Amino acid sequence: MSRIKKAFEQGKAFIAFLTCGDPDLETTEQLVKGIAAAGADLIELGIPFSDPTAEGPVIQEANLRALTAGATTDKIFDMVRRVRQTVGVPMVFMTYANVVFSYGTERFLKIAAEIGMDGVILPDVPFEEKEEFAPVCQKHGLDFISLVAPTSNDRIKKIAKEASGFVYCVSSLGVTGMRSEITSDVGSMVRLVHESGGVPAAVGFGISTPEQAARMAKTADGVIVGSAIVKLIGQHGREALPFVADYVRAMKEAVGRAETRARE
Repeated sequence: MSRIKKAFEQGKAFIAFLTCGDPDLETTEQLVKGIAAAGADLIELGIPFSDPTAEGPVIQEANLRALTAGATTDKIFDMVRRVRQTVGVPMVFMTYANVVFSYGTERFLKIAAEIGMDGVILPDVPFEEKEEFAPVCQKHGLDFISLVAPTSNDRIKKIAKEASGFVYCVSSLGVTGMRSEITSDVGSMVRLVHESGGVPAAVGFGISTPEQAARMAKTADGVIVGSAIVKLIGQHGREALPFVADYVRAMKEAVGRAETRARE
């Protein structure tokens, strides 16, 4: 059984996102270990890109800081090799098609699998163009994670039917970032995913508070948080670990509470 599948079978999953190399790769390495120890069930590692179209200002700035500090795909691969010696939670790369293309799709995905990654998320690759990546992922035992948005409508069922790992349900229109309120009907998106495929549905984009996480976890199988974590790293730099670990613990607890209530 894949590590991703196992993570969701153990209950509602809390998924944390980091931009690799922000503020530097040594700090990222410590953060990955700390986030895993604090209870994250899955970790998304963002490979920085100069034009991250799906991201809001918080993660865009993190991408810029990471690139300025000299983060490269090869250096990130080396960091994952070191992390994998002690961290067992599933990890997926989140990056852009161009990063994978320019490195060489086959080479990138082969190395990702060899160093212990479990999957890949490419937010700028539409479902209709996934054939350029999904079969190569499958060949190397990686899950190619599909995204659905509130505007996906009739396509949600089709995407879920062919999905691998989990379906990333984008809770809000627009780019990543913290929102005071999430207004789209996440429940119906999750329901369509569950009706159509055998994979879990995790919700991301805009979730930043334990209350929001608990609310999303009532219907979804997992909750994804990126900007709120990246914002803490932006504020505290190399000293961010204790702040991020406390935040992850609080979010994991909220997701767990939602699960307990769902069972009652």
